[in-house]
Order: sequence, then structure tokens, then C-alpha cells
Amino acid sequence: MAKRDLYEERAEALLVPIAIANGCEIYDVEYVKEGSNWYLRAYIDKPEGVSILDCENVSRAFSEKLDEIDLIPDAYILEVSSPGLGRALKKDRHLEKSLGEEVEIKTYKPIERQKEFAGILKTFDKDTVTIEMESGSETKDMVFAKSDIAIIRLTLDF
Repeated sequence: MAKRDLYEERAEALLVPIAIANGCEIYDVEYVKEGSNWYLRAYIDKPEGVSILDCENVSRAFSEKLDEIDLIPDAYILEVSSPGLGRALKKDRHLEKSLGEEVEIKTYKPIERQKEFAGILKTFDKDTVTIEMESGSETKDMVFAKSDIAIIRLTLDF
């Protein structure tokens, strides 16, 4: 297991009781390098939405716990936030909660001469994601291999 994956997994395990104690759930945890800095990002969520106070409380408790056990020996910046409205659907549990919702899919390479698709999330399994797309006056199901998908996110509808 790569160091990055190990840090993310262990950080998420540490964060679970902290998030629960603050009435939140963990949406995602990522350990990424941007420029010369490493970031440990925790995304929290709850049905009525996450407030700044929720982020502050979780961040403070999480930071104390991380310092206590010295999970990541390298220097990093801790960020705690909501996943946002146009959240990326990275895990199967994200896809499960979003069945029937409108999503945008961006692929690594063109499929039928395009790389961006929008439709209703119909089904998924360990290898594929299916959306229902409108094509003129008809609808059609389009199946994507997960390995071809760069990102899936909820569509922002204003």
C-alpha cells in the first residue's frame, strides 16, 4: 500500500469517532501534494449541511488527535470542509446515495468524440457506471468503464 493511501486510511479511521461526536459523517479524506506542500483534507457532511462551526470543531479535535499520535511524520496542512455542492463521487457509497440524481462524467479520452457527458445516474457496479442521457426526444443508457472516468460529480442545477 502506498504511503499516501496508508495515511488516508489511518486518518479516516481516526476521524470517524470525531465526526460522529460532532453529528457529522466523513465524506472523504485525501492526502495530496500541491506545489511544495502536502495537504491532509477531510470532507465532512450531514443531511442539513455543514456549518463553519462544524468544520472548526472537527478540525480542532482532529488536529489534536493527529498531533497526539503523530500519524504523519512529514509537514502537512490540515483542511476540514464540506464536499461542496458539485461534489465528486469517488466511492461506491457516494454513487449509491446519488442514484437517480443528475451527474456529469468526464472521461480521460474521447468516447464517441466527446469527453463530457451528463445524465441521470442509473446503476453502477465494481467496474462500470451507467447514466441515462437525453438524445433529442429519446433517452439512452450509456455505460462507462470506471477506469475510463476521470471524475463524476453532481450537476449543479440553478
